[in-house]
Amino acid sequence: MGLKKGDIIDEHQHYPDSCGLMIKVMSGGEGFEKVICCGHELTEKDITPTFTRGRGRKRGKLPPAVLLDEKKLHPDSCGLRVMIMDGGAGFQEIICCGHSLKINAMKEFKYGEDRRGGEAQVETNSPPGNA
Repeated sequence: MGLKKGDIIDEHQHYPDSCGLMIKVMSGGEGFEKVICCGHELTEKDITPTFTRGRGRKRGKLPPAVLLDEKKLHPDSCGLRVMIMDGGAGFQEIICCGHSLKINAMKEFKYGEDRRGGEAQVETNSPPGNA
């Protein structure tokens, strides 16, 4: 079945004693197989309709709002891109299109970076406003 843009996978939904990994699909996902976190296998059955912050979510090396991008390592893939919403202390990997996405698939956006992969925008010292 795969995932689609906007799907949210919540580890707490079926594993309340876990680190509470919550990820949101930003693009791709047709080849999604599973997420492995805290020794649990999260699949399409762990999709939740809403984002809910809750107590007991433990953050790890994956800070919130970081993207894991399959295209970064595997250009021939379906292009799964997920954002870490919360939790993640027990994150191990995402399996998609037969590829393993770990922390090395992390993409951080820096201020001024063109999100389409371009160069960073040059800042000017001119005051804001209309000319």
